Amino acid sequence: MKVVITGARGLLGGVVAEHFSAAGDEIAAFDRQQLDIGNRDSVRQVLERERPDWIVNAAAWTDVDGCETDTQRNTAANALGPGNLALEGKRVGAGLITVSTDYVFDGAKDGFYTQRDDPAPQSEYGKAKLHGERLAQAANARTIVVRVGWLFGKGGRNFLSKIPEYVAAGADLKVINDSYGTPTYAPDMAARLRELALLDIPGTYHMANSGEGTSYAGFVREVAPEFEISEVPASSLQRPAPRPLNSKLLCILQPALKLEPLPDWREALERFKATIAKEAAA
Repeated sequence: MKVVITGARGLLGGVVAEHFSAAGDEIAAFDRQQLDIGNRDSVRQVLERERPDWIVNAAAWTDVDGCETDTQRNTAANALGPGNLALEGKRVGAGLITVSTDYVFDGAKDGFYTQRDDPAPQSEYGKAKLHGERLAQAANARTIVVRVGWLFGKGGRNFLSKIPEYVAAGADLKVINDSYGTPTYAPDMAARLRELALLDIPGTYHMANSGEGTSYAGFVREVAPEFEISEVPASSLQRPAPRPLNSKLLCILQPALKLEPLPDWREALERFKATIAKEAAA
């Protein structure tokens, strides 16, 4: 199959391109400079030229605090963008897989959030991502929304991805101990996205590595048990955008679709650490 991938320079987009290509798919991957998904004319031109079977949207503006004030950029990238891809994809017969976020939930629930839980985003970022989900699903019936949180992997610039680097440098880390999520390894996520494309069953999916989840502090302790950190509550950071204190995700559709659970996040973390160690030794 032919697949257009957006956000190709990001953590997930790059891994998705690698995985789909290795599986034998024809890939056309675009970063933001090559394709601004908030510009419908640009989206139309690219999709009419490429005419893919699927679009995988890994593009997003993930500066959660920046989204609180830059409404225009937030709306274009996180809300209008998925809608544009869905609408223009429909014109050329393409399905859309668009990656959303655990931040569509308010974090007040104990346990896991499933598709039965009503979204209630508290941040402007979360509100825009939810709007993007709905615009896409309204524009193209062949839309698959995949909510993911706590993504980590090689080359990532987010906190979880950079922890091995911080540990190696002996950084002085203040780590949140009262915010919980389900860590998700980018290569495992990429494999699941391709499985969803092959199934071609529209809907909303929650995808995360299996296990009970953890806190940020727990994740650091799993990376390097002996490394000393300062544990702090989320409220002490006084960040502009509210974050859900609990955003653990569970997909209740996997058993019905005969999809195996993704590997436990601790096992995935060991693979990530092995990759980092191998590159450091090279």
